[in-house]
Amino acid sequence: MGINLKKDNIICPYFVVGGSNRKEKIRSFPGQHRFSIDLLIKDIRQLKALGVNKILLFGVPGKKDELGSQAHKKDNIVSLAVRRIKEGFPHLTVMTDVCLCAYISHGHCGIIREPGTWDRESDNFIDNKKTLVALSKIAVAHAEAGADYVSPSAMAKGQVAAIRRALDENGYRKTKIMGYSAKFASNFYGPFRNAADSAPKFGDRKGYQLDYSDPGSALAEIKEDIDEGADIVMVKPALAYLDIIKSAKLKFDKPIAAYNVSGEYALVKYGAKQGLWDEGEMVKEIIVSIKRAGADYIITYHAKEIAKW
Repeated sequence: MGINLKKDNIICPYFVVGGSNRKEKIRSFPGQHRFSIDLLIKDIRQLKALGVNKILLFGVPGKKDELGSQAHKKDNIVSLAVRRIKEGFPHLTVMTDVCLCAYISHGHCGIIREPGTWDRESDNFIDNKKTLVALSKIAVAHAEAGADYVSPSAMAKGQVAAIRRALDENGYRKTKIMGYSAKFASNFYGPFRNAADSAPKFGDRKGYQLDYSDPGSALAEIKEDIDEGADIVMVKPALAYLDIIKSAKLKFDKPIAAYNVSGEYALVKYGAKQGLWDEGEMVKEIIVSIKRAGADYIITYHAKEIAKW
């Protein structure tokens, strides 16, 4: 294989829920599960045995509210998981998603502006200032638990700068940031939204996620995150945005992560089930294409399969 793909390039995402002895299948997301912390530890042990040493954690809370308060309370589900993971696997690189969509009752990535200041036909309904405060609290809570990287994914203006400042002020200067820098308003997120129960209850996310027809905005957002202190910048999704990955790799001197998202994963699974292609060969072709485009890290639900190569 001409492309030098290594296990160190691979990041495995996980969904964590409360309780114990829970391993829940996810609708429209074949082969993926939500894990309680005890069973998450067991699955990570299998992943480690395969040689994958990086994970990205998403929390699925037991209850939601309009402020997403479960996301940053001291015993939030992600922080509880990080503490347990670090006890068992101190050298595992743990990355945590920092967003509100799974924790907030309306499913958007930020706190909604005060009633009367917007209407439901508008795409300008996120209170950016309040959202940055909440995201910063989440990041600090995860850092306190032991996260190596916090990964803001809300596409809130100034999120990397706000989080970097909050981490530094609270004594977590060594905690790094992987920014969801070029996150597009994509049709490929459906299975993830089932997994995290994070589909928006009204409108869409086009007001704060990127237009897939505008590559210039993507590169501008990546530059902004780098200027604000991101250690890794991400392009999401991956497969339909290989040109953005390539452009970012050529333009910026920062590690590039690409998120091989849930819809891309599901297409492979469903196509293989219908006998349209060999699943393993299709996964290889996709992952190599992402690496070939310039991704230093690939976040993928195929992580275990890739490690077995």
